[in-house]
Amino acid sequence: MPMPDTMPTKEVQSACDALVAHVRVAVLLTLKQGHPFGSHVPYLIGDDWSRVYLHLSRLASHTHHLLEDPRVSLFIAEPDGAGKNPSALQRLNLQGSGAILLPSHESYDGVKQRYLAQFPQSRMLFGFGDFAIWELHMSDAHLVLGFGQAYQAHSANPREWHHQKPDTQP
Repeated sequence: MPMPDTMPTKEVQSACDALVAHVRVAVLLTLKQGHPFGSHVPYLIGDDWSRVYLHLSRLASHTHHLLEDPRVSLFIAEPDGAGKNPSALQRLNLQGSGAILLPSHESYDGVKQRYLAQFPQSRMLFGFGDFAIWELHMSDAHLVLGFGQAYQAHSANPREWHHQKPDTQP
């Protein structure tokens, strides 16, 4: 079966932006004693996928994991539905590390306002002392736009997508 033509990087970025705009909750993967642990989390994407913001409670398991090991993956996926091919659903997998964004940081107020605009129902949580904004510094991205349409990017050039060639080794 021939592989679909690759898309120009601008179109790939537009598709990535559309997926992120459509899906407000992601799966945060942290490490629990060396094993992956997944949690659903609302997220706010930065100017590009290389920065992501979460508002997390210190009481949550995933926060305990992050405090022990800051390595994370964030998985954003198009919802499944009747008539859709589950193997062709669009999805974005980001890898990096997380750290608390201190209220004294110059970007804190702007991130908080953007987060509240995206998730106004979280306003009361900002008054709870156990919640903090986490900034995820993502280093790598893997984007699947459909069958044969996988792209990779790195944080050094976050808007430069490269088509993932199929592995030809046996």
